[in-house]
Amino acid sequence: MCGIVGYIGYRDAYPIIIKGLKRLEYRGYDSAGITLFDDSSTVVKTKGKVSDLEQTAASHDNKGKTLGMGHTRWATHGIPSDLNSHPHLSNSGKIAIVHNGIIENYAALKKMLSDNGFHFISDTDTEVLVNLIEFIKTSQNLKVGKAVQIALTQVVGAYAIAVIDADRPGEVVVAKLGSPLAIGIGKDEYFIASDASPFIEYTKRTIYLDDNEMAVISREQGFKMYSIINDKVITPIIQDIQLSLETIEKGGFDYFMLKEIHEQPHAINDTFRGRLLVDQRRINISGIEHNKEIFKNASRITIIACGTSWHAGLVAEYLFEDAARIPVEVEYASEFRYRNPVINKGDIVIAISQSGETADTLAAIKLAKENGAFVFGICNVVGSSIARAADGGAYTHAGPEIGVASTKAFTTQLTVIIMMGLRLGQLKGTIDNADFDRVAKQLAALPKLIESVLAYDKQIEKIAREYKDASNFLYLGRGYNFPAALEGALKLKEISYIHAEGYPAAEMKHGPIALIDKNMPVVVIATNKGHYEKIVSNVQEIKSRNAKIISIVTKGDESVKLLSDHVIEIPEVTEALVPILASVPLQLLSYHIAIMRGCNVDQPRNLAKSVTVE
Repeated sequence: MCGIVGYIGYRDAYPIIIKGLKRLEYRGYDSAGITLFDDSSTVVKTKGKVSDLEQTAASHDNKGKTLGMGHTRWATHGIPSDLNSHPHLSNSGKIAIVHNGIIENYAALKKMLSDNGFHFISDTDTEVLVNLIEFIKTSQNLKVGKAVQIALTQVVGAYAIAVIDADRPGEVVVAKLGSPLAIGIGKDEYFIASDASPFIEYTKRTIYLDDNEMAVISREQGFKMYSIINDKVITPIIQDIQLSLETIEKGGFDYFMLKEIHEQPHAINDTFRGRLLVDQRRINISGIEHNKEIFKNASRITIIACGTSWHAGLVAEYLFEDAARIPVEVEYASEFRYRNPVINKGDIVIAISQSGETADTLAAIKLAKENGAFVFGICNVVGSSIARAADGGAYTHAGPEIGVASTKAFTTQLTVIIMMGLRLGQLKGTIDNADFDRVAKQLAALPKLIESVLAYDKQIEKIAREYKDASNFLYLGRGYNFPAALEGALKLKEISYIHAEGYPAAEMKHGPIALIDKNMPVVVIATNKGHYEKIVSNVQEIKSRNAKIISIVTKGDESVKLLSDHVIEIPEVTEALVPILASVPLQLLSYHIAIMRGCNVDQPRNLAKSVTVE
């Protein structure tokens, strides 16, 4: 979940690397470091953010060095500290490494290296890896590239690494297994990063390394790729980056999260553009059309995901079973792979991930494929590991999501899911034309409907001010709105650090009601679709216990309005679309509460955007 950046070419490396680290800071921000190589090497690293690294590095001579690499960290082994920050050096000081991932057998390797005279100053698994490389290089008299290759055959875990050796100062060695790594190719220069954002203003040409691939990048000899397993030379596939500089900047907003909340109408439109053909009564998702018979004959679907994507999967469960009458199970990817799941040949497994790099989801995909399942991926990042591993899939086309708390990624995932539900219903013959037309037309109108909800921003800000000091929140919803309640609670937890729980409204009486009192704000998604009378009864039960009630209601509602302390209205839509519309005011509520509490909503503590370790 860390971010790595590297550069080798003819420009000053320092400003490129610092700027790249700032763009990757969403991946981790508890410490940062940089190393620059020329006639002499410089290593600067510190606990804190990239801005702290800049201040520390200001006293060093950073000009004129055209080779270097940097790192922004999300701690796994060892607390955030100067010593545990990357880059890490080998005992001789000659080899430097930056690493995103986790080395699971580091303890055994560390003991072996200690027995051979190596010492360690940090608590990290990465320092073990760099010294393993040095041990192999010196004991076998090898070049650093070969030493890296051999070392990586001895480690268990995940990694994206960049390695520089002072004995070969015109060369960088990179490798990947499980964690993402992109290489930007310019004219007489190369860029290395966890994603393409650090180098988009320099080149649009990029290579995404696959697992068990490595590359040696040299000023003199250019670029060469190899298989880590068998040393075979690999011909790289060069892609053009579909990314612009404007999309990764704040565009006048104070925070990326707020920008991304307001981008949702545009993002959803991009998600269904060319796919939702209302007049033709068609859904054109190529990943389904190319595998139409598999979906048509599917007898079971398993959805695997983590976090916000898991909530999207819960909505898919309601929708697919409702529209296509296919039994659906929704699994946490982190649990799926460890519980000996029943997977049969011909089963469909749908993997959902914003980044397309979620380690648990990737491992679950591997398990599913080994057992003969057809894997369909839903992700946002083109060329990501899940997109490459899946048998078919659909991109959400949400654009870069920099804020750690997912907003537009969630609503665009739901947009893809709704289109899939419509198409599956057609293939199964379980949805009639009238229902298809009703849902499809409302989905096409969704961007404008979301704009109308965003217009309530100031009203939501006033509500937030009243509850910013609360210690606990409860979120309730029924049916399709239950996953929306879970997602609303997660957003508040992630960015404001207020304890919040989401529950099915009917489950409130089975425990959570004991917590309700005058100090407990309760957020209820109480739209007029799906068990409306029951949710009104639940609101009455909450009211009788003096809780403060914030209700998301259908525009024009009167019954819930009379019982609530605050009401946020959303337009009337079919039940399957309510989670998208209801999520928008809940995102804004969380955002405003967090800002009022002085929290950094883009970089909440202890979290990272892309979870590439278990």
